[in-house]
Amino acid sequence: MEDTVATQTFSTEQLHTFTQRLFAHLGVPEEDARQAADVLSAADLRGIDSHGVARLRTYYDMLNLGRINPRPQPRIVRELPGTATIDGDNGLGLVVGPWANRVAMEKAEAVGSGWVSVCNTNHYGIAGYYVLEALKRDLIGFSMTNSTSLVAPLRGAARMLGTNPIATAFPGLEEPPIVIDMATSAVAYGKVEIARRKQASMPIGWAIDAEGNDTTDPHAMIDGGAQLPLGSDAERGGHKGYCLATMVDVLCCVLSGANWGPFAPPFALRQVEPERQVGKGIGHCFGALRIDGFIDPDEFKRQIDDWVRTFRRTKPAPGTDGPLIPGDPEREAEAVRRREGVPLLMPVVEDLRMMSKETGIPLD
Repeated sequence: MEDTVATQTFSTEQLHTFTQRLFAHLGVPEEDARQAADVLSAADLRGIDSHGVARLRTYYDMLNLGRINPRPQPRIVRELPGTATIDGDNGLGLVVGPWANRVAMEKAEAVGSGWVSVCNTNHYGIAGYYVLEALKRDLIGFSMTNSTSLVAPLRGAARMLGTNPIATAFPGLEEPPIVIDMATSAVAYGKVEIARRKQASMPIGWAIDAEGNDTTDPHAMIDGGAQLPLGSDAERGGHKGYCLATMVDVLCCVLSGANWGPFAPPFALRQVEPERQVGKGIGHCFGALRIDGFIDPDEFKRQIDDWVRTFRRTKPAPGTDGPLIPGDPEREAEAVRRREGVPLLMPVVEDLRMMSKETGIPLD
């Protein structure tokens, strides 16, 4: 996409402070406000611009209107030594998600494996944040969530599934970790929003219009169209993205009692309310594994190092520098942005300035 919209750069500290203060202003307890800001900052640092402060306006609106509980009391409603179901009390997913992830990690540390499914929660930021937390504890982490229905099923022409991301991470000894963080749709919805903000076209294969035809116009997708599953259509492997999204729906929602498929509640105000509810809120699922339950941890990490180095030596495809290791682009973005700051599209900056003016919280 051609960059046709100007940007303004902010330091990571500026954005974190503003975000934390804004959440606190909206009634979120101080520690929870800091946690929510941490999750959004991780997205901006890692170059996932669609899930950082670009989402702040939606959280602001939903909290102001009472759609999200600013002071939730998440609780375990069913539990075994290695598993749990959590009710998030309609809190910020940015707060409920990290708490549930900690429960999964604590269970893994205690019994070798921990799995937690969550209902009655909201948008939880980037899936990758949670598996990075697992790496800090020397665990293998898993994270997934459903979301508002935006994606057509294979051979369908209506929104039935969320972008339903999946993340996992594996630590290395000397090499950086392998970090996988991906939507099960052809692209994250935030990238459609970015194309709209930039007044740019999208590649074919991202979305269809309201009639089910391929479109490159982000407005055609937003105004009644749908995104496509990973792989797009049957000839390009769209069944694989569709099946992965189905797996996420079941583990996050059917397993926890959240709303699956087209019944997931909207995150943005302009999105249509589902015709009925089949559960509570949206759902997440977190997993964690102790490496020493399978193999000596250092031996595992040495093999990860070998894997990474072997793949880096692959003969490059024409016109490329060779294969990327999952997590490379995000690590590179983080190194640059910690040094130079985070560039924000001007429509995002305008939203931040509007919230700054309404709350009296300085942005600069």
